[in-house]
Amino acid sequence: MKLRKQVTVCGGAIFCVAVFSLYLMLDRVQHDPGRRHGGVSFPRNQISVLQNRIEQLEQLLEENHQIVNHIKDSVLELTGNADAHPGLLALQGNGSWVLPTDNHQTFLSVFPQDCQFALWNKEQNTDLQMLDVYSALKFDNVDGGAWKQGFEITYEQHEWDNEPLQVFVVPHSHNDPGWIKTFDKYYFDQTQHILNNMLLKLQEDTKRRFIWAEISFFSKWWDNIDAQKKAAVRRLAAEGQLEFVTGGWVMTDEANSHYFAMVDQLIEGHQWLENNIGVIPKSGWAIDPFGHSSTMSYLLKRSNLTSMLIQRVHYSIKKHFAANKILEFMWRQTWDTDSSTDIFCHLMPFYSYDVPHTCGPDPKTCCQFDFRRLPGGRISCPWKVPPKVINDANVAERASLLLDQYRKKSKLFKSKVVLIPLGDDFRYDKALEWDQQFQNYEKLFNYMNSHPDLHVQIQFGSLSEYFDAVYKANGVSPGSKPPSYPVLSGDFFTYADREDHYWSGYFTSRPFYKNLDRVLESHLRAAEILYSLALNHVRRTGVGIRYPVSDYRFLTEARRNIGLFQHHDAITGTSKEVVVVDYGLRLFHSLMNLKRVIINAAHFLVLQSKNDYKYDESSLFLQLDDRRQTHDTLPEKTVIKLESLPRYVVVFNPIEQDRLCVISVLTTTPRVKVTLIDGSNLPTQISAVWKSPTDMATDAYQVSFVARLPALGLAVFQLSETFTAPVNSNVAIYLRNRDVTVSKKEPFSVKILESSINDFFIENQHMQVWFNGVTGLMENIKRKDDQQEQKVRTEFVWYGTRTFKDKSGAYLFLPDGEARAYISKQTPITRITQGPLFSEVISFYRHFHQIIRLYNLPGAEGLSLDVSIVVDIHDQVNRELAMRLSTGIESGDMFFTDLNAFQIQPRKYFQKLPLQANFYPMPAMAYIQDNHSRLTIHTAQSLGVSSLRSGQLEIILDRRLMQDDNRGLGQGLKDNKLTCNRFRILLERRVTSNKVQDSRPVSFPSLLSHMTSMLMNHEVLAMPVVPRPEKIPPIRTWHPLSTAVPCDFHVLNVRTLQSEVASAPGLEAALILHRKGFDCGLEARNLGFNCTTTQGKLSLGSLFQGLDVVNVQPTALSLLYPAKPSNNSLVFLKPMEISTFRIRMV
Repeated sequence: MKLRKQVTVCGGAIFCVAVFSLYLMLDRVQHDPGRRHGGVSFPRNQISVLQNRIEQLEQLLEENHQIVNHIKDSVLELTGNADAHPGLLALQGNGSWVLPTDNHQTFLSVFPQDCQFALWNKEQNTDLQMLDVYSALKFDNVDGGAWKQGFEITYEQHEWDNEPLQVFVVPHSHNDPGWIKTFDKYYFDQTQHILNNMLLKLQEDTKRRFIWAEISFFSKWWDNIDAQKKAAVRRLAAEGQLEFVTGGWVMTDEANSHYFAMVDQLIEGHQWLENNIGVIPKSGWAIDPFGHSSTMSYLLKRSNLTSMLIQRVHYSIKKHFAANKILEFMWRQTWDTDSSTDIFCHLMPFYSYDVPHTCGPDPKTCCQFDFRRLPGGRISCPWKVPPKVINDANVAERASLLLDQYRKKSKLFKSKVVLIPLGDDFRYDKALEWDQQFQNYEKLFNYMNSHPDLHVQIQFGSLSEYFDAVYKANGVSPGSKPPSYPVLSGDFFTYADREDHYWSGYFTSRPFYKNLDRVLESHLRAAEILYSLALNHVRRTGVGIRYPVSDYRFLTEARRNIGLFQHHDAITGTSKEVVVVDYGLRLFHSLMNLKRVIINAAHFLVLQSKNDYKYDESSLFLQLDDRRQTHDTLPEKTVIKLESLPRYVVVFNPIEQDRLCVISVLTTTPRVKVTLIDGSNLPTQISAVWKSPTDMATDAYQVSFVARLPALGLAVFQLSETFTAPVNSNVAIYLRNRDVTVSKKEPFSVKILESSINDFFIENQHMQVWFNGVTGLMENIKRKDDQQEQKVRTEFVWYGTRTFKDKSGAYLFLPDGEARAYISKQTPITRITQGPLFSEVISFYRHFHQIIRLYNLPGAEGLSLDVSIVVDIHDQVNRELAMRLSTGIESGDMFFTDLNAFQIQPRKYFQKLPLQANFYPMPAMAYIQDNHSRLTIHTAQSLGVSSLRSGQLEIILDRRLMQDDNRGLGQGLKDNKLTCNRFRILLERRVTSNKVQDSRPVSFPSLLSHMTSMLMNHEVLAMPVVPRPEKIPPIRTWHPLSTAVPCDFHVLNVRTLQSEVASAPGLEAALILHRKGFDCGLEARNLGFNCTTTQGKLSLGSLFQGLDVVNVQPTALSLLYPAKPSNNSLVFLKPMEISTFRIRMV
């Protein structure tokens, strides 16, 4: 009763604050001194002012409505918890289970101001919004003549009389860290020779320049050269002859990569450059990723780069931008209303980044100035006109021909400064090419520069020298917006390089490895955080000699292997099979090593007395949670052998919020009870383990129990045999007249339905999920709070490929029309498991089986459906399997996909574009919505997604293609693996929506949606304590945080920084925080976790229990450009902001 009063008082106080906030808002509108009241009669020019006032008032009322709804949810959440009473597992009359509560109060307390961000009450001022550009373009692909995808370019001879044309020729070599060859094979065959030649040839003439992007290759070369050569490299870099562009470990893919990995590989590259060369990258260079994400532009901006360059953009967009002289623009994030995220971007105008497509619009002419193609060499010009060696007799004619191309190219840009890249894949690997290119171009330069009547200044340049010249020509400082240059927001997907050849296939290609990548990323983050905290606790307690500090080398190796896999031919699934195996082995070995790092840290942290810590490399304290037999197999859970003595299990929660969840482990007996260290029993469900759809395993049982885990903490549980009958799950199997035998085993009840085709359901306290009795697939979801039934029908479909000309391959998706229904020759078997903690439905088809699990828990775990689809299409020919969700949501032609799990990008289905053009990357989620509902599908691996009809979402699950698609790979996709694609389906009620808000080019997930994504991507790690003859020292649950982290904050990483000794940990760590943007317009009841927002404030000083955070030093994202250390440990982040702090824990 007392708690109820407290809740009521608290709720009333919050409501008063909201009402007062509304009063202030209205007051602000009515008494704005910048506005004049003009009596009862308004002149025409003031009608619009009045309309604006009304719109603003409506917007403010809308905001307040959302705030009040959140307050109501908060009060209801508190009241609900006040009514809860602890108890035992109980079966209700309606067949559902009641779980005991853990008396843990959860609440929702969102600052009203934090809700206003997603409402976007200040209009964004951009000149170009990419969704609008797509809507306006015809995509008609008219033949443009010499520049086939463009148009004829003309100019007047005297245009440069007053201001000469400045030309920067930038030599480069694009080195793929794996594609046709493995990373090591490329290095030994080509890359090391390129860099050896670079060192020699740049020193021959100070006017020469060279740019380099891939630090993964450069670091390998660096480890193999002597001190004298290293000094020469540092000198060349310091003097600007050698420039490092972007400076990431790789030139990352921008479609499939998660922002955690994008940030991590950028830090790895930048830290390597700072520690070894002493330079800081200024400009971004992304010439080969297959489409471009605005997440990358944000990360570069946050890393303090001032400019960037991109290349692979749809040819129609390039033509449109070129025709309007907007190939250079300020790229702004969709949520940004004050230009703080702007970065200057240059879009290359032509087909490719090779020499024939970079000097000007005519590739036939440009090819004649790629001197690697001189007669007698291994490569030639496809246009049958070869280059000529430059000499006194032909230099005038050759210079005139080349200058004509430079002038035409410059006409596509606003300034009289033109960039001419000079390179291609793995160029300059032979000393001869260096001489051919540099000597012939020097003759052309000398001629042009010595003839003032040509009005041109030409030189070799670096990328940053070009950008600096553009800024200077416009009279602005580097990174600033030049006058008349446009501001653009949005992204550049989906890419097409010609005709209807859309590169949407690679969004799904080789999904097994896309999933393995994400598993490894989660393990790396877990290992980084646990290692950093354990190391600092070790230093504080003084047992450092015994702790395996050398585990740091495993972290370094894993960072680099994950970084390598972000390469735009790795995570994309577009490498040769032998290269894919090489990547897979690297990921697999790092995964095993990271599990070891996690075990070693967890061992130290859970010990009650640190003096009991004994590290034995040959006998680890904890077992692995699961094992993989090889790099290309699915994991198998560790089976815990239970005998006379109890077994302990240590469980790690990798997220920064307390977590109420179901933990499942395998044991050798079904008679198990699970307790806390203090002896308290936990709710438990025992389920059968199945070897096949109808065959129970005889040597393992699944034990599931409910527990609340501390944020980023380690919880300890005890498993022991019991003679009290545990609660077993019940099983029903729909055979649908299949002639198969079902093996039953005690103590499980198995109901066999030979011929039933009746629809059935599973349910929890939040919803009832109905399934089709014939197919075993989901049909609809009924929410219990409002009895609304929403159609959410699951279907599976096949796509074929064209029978003529070009066909689908690793890169391209070229279907032979709309998808056809998946028709099974045999009726599926469906197995239903029901119990107090979870229920699940598994339907077995020949090429896949779908598992839908519903947890009977309050909060985030119970509000969404856990979906796994195990796919095996290794026997198919030119087919792609897709899952389609069909709903009653009236979404029209709009849908929403994430970019790199960082932000949401609104999409539109365009009838004028082919089907394959309407697919987009989905690294983390996609959703559709109308005024009443939002359906989100969260994913644990990147896949291709679309909404081809109103109310639908369609996801490509796997692709098996027999042929190359003529983009250089030379292979199809025939190495398919047994792959488990994992999803969460979340159906939310929209409590507020309006057409103005929904029409804007920005959208955000709800807090619940963010949490659902986190739960799926960062699963708990359950590690059994290894049984041993001697007594196990006392262990206890470990709580690392002394204060709660706001629920819109994400601890992206706590990364121990390298000391001056390579592969050894230093005294400092990088704390990387991300404040998420969220939408308050969705119902926020029963979240199940403490959710408080703080308007972006977080105190770091006492964040970690038992450690003081000192020397909080804000830095750029990649740890360059440090600010002064602050005595104040209170930090502030804007919504969507990612910030890095260099900290020291003592």
